[in-house]
Amino acid sequence: MDQVATLRSMTRQDQVSRDLHAPVRVIAVTSGKGGVGKTIVVANLAISLSRLGQRVLLFDANLSLGNIDVLLGLTPGRTLGDVLAGRARLQEILVQGPEGIQILPATSGAQELSALTEEQRAGLLTEVDQLDGTADVLLVDTGAGVSSNVLYFTVAAQEIIVVVSPEPTSMADAYALMKILSMRHAERSFKLLVNSARSAAEGMEVYRNLVKMVDRSLDVSISYLGHIPADDHVTMAVRRQRAVVDLYPRSPAARNFAEVARTLLDDAPVVLPKGNIQFFWQRLVRGNETGESVNR
Repeated sequence: MDQVATLRSMTRQDQVSRDLHAPVRVIAVTSGKGGVGKTIVVANLAISLSRLGQRVLLFDANLSLGNIDVLLGLTPGRTLGDVLAGRARLQEILVQGPEGIQILPATSGAQELSALTEEQRAGLLTEVDQLDGTADVLLVDTGAGVSSNVLYFTVAAQEIIVVVSPEPTSMADAYALMKILSMRHAERSFKLLVNSARSAAEGMEVYRNLVKMVDRSLDVSISYLGHIPADDHVTMAVRRQRAVVDLYPRSPAARNFAEVARTLLDDAPVVLPKGNIQFFWQRLVRGNETGESVNR
């Protein structure tokens, strides 16, 4: 019996070891323009992934208008700016969100990420080392548009989700974003999520129209994640500073968020060429070391 117990203990330890060293999926969620509900999508997608057994770390990289914490009714005491200034450890600024998701707030001082000193780079990588093995998915909520900070975080991720609404301006801006990422940074694969669609047919129509636009001039592929329906429950949840999947789990939007999360997990890449959480940060800070720019 002692041998059996020892064997079981060793098996559990081996499983834990594998989990700790499993690659983290780093997914940037971005959009060509503001006002398409990108941050709402990120928050609800994070909770939906957590309900499917994923350990989710959400990085608020919308440096000028970061509001994940406001959206979820949270009050972070410190942000990434405090880590860079040496006032806090990375683990200390993590905020616990709904369904066990963890949030890395970067709403103040994070602009310094694009111009770190050598000492800050070394310190940040040391801090990030401590996060390895704590998450299965790192969701990066970028800003909207094609600013340097948006591109800065997007190109460092393994996967890119582009959130678009059915409006022609949103589609045009999403195309412009993918064009820049393709031509300047050799990004070749995107996932599309249509938000605030009036029907599944409208969501598919937006996807097909964007594919036609892309096929005419870009060498990229777009996979369709699905659509989130226009749903008054989303607005009501935002007003109460809650996620719709949390407050109204049976609403049409909540059901579709759950479906999109399952699709995302089923569509996991076979190869993760960009490694783990630390490699995500290394790619960001090494851009400064080599003098590279997202506008190159």
